[in-house]
Amino acid sequence: MRSIYEISGPDRVHFLQGLVSNDVKKLSEGPIYAALLTPQGKYLADFFLVPQGDSVLLDIDASLAEATVKRLMMYKLRADVAITPTDLQVARGTGPAPEGAVQDPRHPELGWRLYGSEAGDDGTDWDALRVAHMIPETGIELTPETYILEAGFERLNGVDFRKGCYVGQEVTARMKHKTELRKGLVRLKIVGAAPVGTPIEAEGKTVGTLYTQAQGFALAQIRHDALAGPLRAGDAELSATEA
Repeated sequence: MRSIYEISGPDRVHFLQGLVSNDVKKLSEGPIYAALLTPQGKYLADFFLVPQGDSVLLDIDASLAEATVKRLMMYKLRADVAITPTDLQVARGTGPAPEGAVQDPRHPELGWRLYGSEAGDDGTDWDALRVAHMIPETGIELTPETYILEAGFERLNGVDFRKGCYVGQEVTARMKHKTELRKGLVRLKIVGAAPVGTPIEAEGKTVGTLYTQAQGFALAQIRHDALAGPLRAGDAELSATEA
């Protein structure tokens, strides 16, 4: 379930620009995907920002909405901005886009999103689509221990390295420019199944965590140096794939 808020006021772009991982000035071109981070660079929430006239829609998982809005307002200070809940619902699909729909900014195959009076989708197998294109989901692959670069936010157009400062920017930039990522979100072949959150083991050592599974493949957060060997998660067997 999604919650939709309206962010209004003449300072809305400047306010958001200093807080979220993406360049809010890109809203002049259409919706953007972004995250709010802790000062230590860890994930707090991910969301869509969608331009709508003289305001911006905040499209966020309902489980994170209240805490995220409260945290955003902590930074309001004297900014002329307001964040108010709306009755808008989200419909989405991968078929022909209806009038007024916007493209999901994360990946072309994720289709469209439409904001209006009704929620719903066109029957797309979203788990299979996410696994196929390595799209992390709020509360599953994206948790409070996540660093967004390890979750693929650069590939998903969710972070901008030229926009300037935002909360958690220093750690994110250092991970990009000064270190080599030792683990990350990958797509693996899977034989069998195991619950989301099952530890992945290699040679008796825990090297990662298993997440969403669909059509013989799975998403996992795993150490890159472990991908060459045999992997297990509970009763499931895992192996790397280039597909």
